[in-house]
Amino acid sequence: MNEHTQKKHPVRELGPEFEITRNPQKKNVCDERDCTAYRLDEHIDRLLHERAARAEDELIEGFRAIRHYPKSVTFFGSARFAPEHPYYQRAKELAARICAEDYAVITGGGPGIMAAGNEGSKKSCEQAIGFNIELPEEQVINEHVTHGVNFNYFFTRKVALAFSAEAYLFFPGGYGTLDEFFEIATLVQTQKLPPVPMILIGRDFWEPVIALCRTLLLEQFETISPEDLDIFTIVDKDEEIIDIIKKAPLRNEYHD
Repeated sequence: MNEHTQKKHPVRELGPEFEITRNPQKKNVCDERDCTAYRLDEHIDRLLHERAARAEDELIEGFRAIRHYPKSVTFFGSARFAPEHPYYQRAKELAARICAEDYAVITGGGPGIMAAGNEGSKKSCEQAIGFNIELPEEQVINEHVTHGVNFNYFFTRKVALAFSAEAYLFFPGGYGTLDEFFEIATLVQTQKLPPVPMILIGRDFWEPVIALCRTLLLEQFETISPEDLDIFTIVDKDEEIIDIIKKAPLRNEYHD
């Protein structure tokens, strides 16, 4: 084959029956079989635009909400911790202290650690910010939230929760917490986010997670670099957490 001959895309080799053609004049002059295909394509196109528009609306709404809080700290953690749980109590107390330092505390708006963060913030500053996700079960916006946004999509909610925070606090949690933890760690690793403090609270929970990253990812498979383990840190003392937050530079994402 001539080196200048354009190579055909493999999808095109499937044949013309796989190619989508749109002919507006065909709409009212086709047999039922052809019209069905046309209407289906039109219907799918409309659904895609509706979903994209909803995602865009959620992102804009989240960004607008955050814009009111020039300094913020985002709380992540399990939705299943009851108010009497030690980590719930610690999250509540820490949120109250952080809010007293003029930082907005932003959570996912649900129960557990999210409710604890909102409860502490409300008690200290009379405001509680929650970015709630609409789920069939488990997630209901907690009673402490005073300002918030409802999200249908997890990915738009995660973007809003990660956007512009001066620090991220991670309490023990489940799949959702680990998903948020590894996503933000990846964004920092790939320099899509600046090196924002990622503070891990709960040595009994996070040490095994970091040990897994070290032994499996770093040493055995070499899929991360040694410095990638410095992106986050376990911090035991609340005083040290407050100090890290206060020393973190302002993000100023709206100036980019």
